[in-house]
Amino acid sequence: MAMAEAKVVKDVAAPGADVFEVLCVFDGIKPGGPIEEVRYEGAGVGMVRYLTMGGGEVIERLDVLDEESLTMTYVITNDDSPLPFLNYSATVQITDKGDGSCTVEWTGTFDPKGDEETATNTATGIYAGGIKGAKIQLGVG
Repeated sequence: MAMAEAKVVKDVAAPGADVFEVLCVFDGIKPGGPIEEVRYEGAGVGMVRYLTMGGGEVIERLDVLDEESLTMTYVITNDDSPLPFLNYSATVQITDKGDGSCTVEWTGTFDPKGDEETATNTATGIYAGGIKGAKIQLGVG
């Protein structure tokens, strides 16, 4: 079976480098909303974050963080996470438009646990929420 894909593409009225600095901070997640607890191990590429939520833990590893190409890739390493994904990988790709704005493309691929639509909707909700949070932080929300 082919892997499922979830994608959110949004234009942001801020330069790509600024959005990258806010959105692609792997160790910038704070507890709040569904996330009860967060801890980090390591620094930079290869670092791991542990998110306690939904009666379980999501373990994510930072695989790519490239300031030049404005790209971040991370994976979920544990199959028993409360999120509806297996073999999950997500990439944030920011394209600067050269006019003080940029496009953010956040794509995830995964094998759904259970219903594919539910898994895809969960992923797109996370991505849209993350981009919205970055816009608010940058004052362009």
